[in-house]
Amino acid sequence: MTAREDLLARAVEWFTENGIGDTSLRSIASALGTSHRMLIYHFGSREGLLTAVVEQVEQRERDLLTQLVAAGADPYDAGLRFWVQVADTASTFAPLYFELSGHAMQGRSHAGQLRDWLAEGWTSALTELFVAAGHPPDRAADLVRMSLAMARGLLFEVAITGDRKAADRAMTEFVDLLPRPS
Repeated sequence: MTAREDLLARAVEWFTENGIGDTSLRSIASALGTSHRMLIYHFGSREGLLTAVVEQVEQRERDLLTQLVAAGADPYDAGLRFWVQVADTASTFAPLYFELSGHAMQGRSHAGQLRDWLAEGWTSALTELFVAAGHPPDRAADLVRMSLAMARGLLFEVAITGDRKAADRAMTEFVDLLPRPS
C-alpha cells in the first residue's frame, strides 16, 4: 500500500466515525497522525482529500453492487440490498457527497474527477444489473438514469429529514414499479 492509499484509508475511516463538518485540513492531518503538508502533497487541498474520500466510498459501493450481481441474486433484490448498504452511510457521507457534487456542477477544478464519476461511474454496474434482469442494453440505460435519480433523491431526503423508514418505503415502491421483462 502506498503512502497515499494508507492516508486515504485512514481518512475514510476517520470521516466515517467523525463526519465531515467544517474540519480544517490541519485538524484532519492531526487526527490522521500526519502533517497538513503531507495531505496537500498527496491530495492537493482539503477539497481534493474530500473528493478522494467520496471516490473511495463510491468505488466500494460499486464493488459491492458488482458482487451482489455476480452472486446471481435476483437483480431487483440485489438493488434493494444495495440500497440498504448505501442508505446506512447516508448520514455520514451524504453531506460531503452533495457538497462536492455542487462543486462538480460548478466546474470547480478539484471536483473534475468527481463530475466524471457522477456522470459515468455508476452506469456500467447498474446497466449490468438491468441486463441481468433481462432488459436490452438500450432500455437498461434508461432504467439506469431513472434509478440513479431516485437513489440520489432519496439519499438527499435521508440526509435532510433523517426519515430512513420513509426513504426505504419509497425505494421499495420504486423497485416494485420497475418493469420486469416478459
